Amino acid sequence: MNFKRLGTIGAIAIAGTILLSSCAAATGSTDGEGTGSTLTGTLVGAGASSQQSAQEAWVAGFQTANENVTVEYDPIGSGGGRDTFIGGGSQFAGSDRAFKDEEIAEDNFASCVPGTGILEIPAYISPIAIIFNLDGVDSLNLDAATIAGIFNGSITNWNDAAIVSQNDGVELPDLGITAVHRADDSGTTANFTDYLSAAAPSVWTVGSIETWPTEFGGEGAPQTSGLVDAVTNGTGTIGYADASRAGDLGTVAVKVGDEYVPYSPEAAAAIVDASPFAEGRGETDFAVNLDRATDASGVYPVVLISYLIACNEYASSDSVDLVKGYLSYIISPEGQSTAADAAGSAPISSTLFDKAQAAVDAIK
Repeated sequence: MNFKRLGTIGAIAIAGTILLSSCAAATGSTDGEGTGSTLTGTLVGAGASSQQSAQEAWVAGFQTANENVTVEYDPIGSGGGRDTFIGGGSQFAGSDRAFKDEEIAEDNFASCVPGTGILEIPAYISPIAIIFNLDGVDSLNLDAATIAGIFNGSITNWNDAAIVSQNDGVELPDLGITAVHRADDSGTTANFTDYLSAAAPSVWTVGSIETWPTEFGGEGAPQTSGLVDAVTNGTGTIGYADASRAGDLGTVAVKVGDEYVPYSPEAAAAIVDASPFAEGRGETDFAVNLDRATDASGVYPVVLISYLIACNEYASSDSVDLVKGYLSYIISPEGQSTAADAAGSAPISSTLFDKAQAAVDAIK
């Protein structure tokens, strides 16, 4: 990625965006002493809990630069965030999957001018860590078929031959596996099962889904924090979560081609840059079709792309300047660096930045 070289240019661009947005707001406050910002008001967002650490850092950075602005982000989960945005309860949403074609075609976005479409930016790119709690074991090597077997309930013990054969020298106990999944509709689940469906289709036969299939059993936990708590407080537990929340839990290196690849921001970013945008979308819709079954070296395929979603044209102009300012900050080199430091995410590429910034600038 050639993102760092954009630092100075990006900083100028975001400053210019905020200044122009502020000038456009004729009734805006000029009380932002020390920052030069005239942005005022409250901006409300809701959605993906995977973005929580990044959103906390983004909110802090943006509010520091804009003293008269309050940004509220409720990490209620991707499904809840999309529903809130559709209903007009928030000005923007965070979601671990883009809206589906049929959802966009319904054109039921209460905050948007009908027929003007939505903006979707993959602004948060992170590996999904497969996390486990097993005494004395910090890491494991697993291929896609074994991971799928664990989560569909067909592999039930930690000393199963499929696990032992991939982990020479690791002492695996005769202990039952408790597979923990998200109890709520989850974009993280959609991304995780999309990987299983693509990389182990003969084992994971239910496709890419947001709602966990009850026939597979396991233990359900709400939102990212609930899943991580369940894995942490259990024995012989395994789950999946945004890598920023892995903490001290054991993690899985995933087999890609002939090698086992541990998660990292760099490996996550590699698959995103190698994957195409979805076809048939609007000019401001940057949904990505990830190549989950790749065998490219150094690529980690269990990746979560979390989107920022906003209107191209708002029914009310009250929040337009705040939306443009906040989204511009998030996708800027400064904002992406802030998220990387806070959450271990991978900065978006310079090419995606240019496309996304042009789309944000065009919000009305």
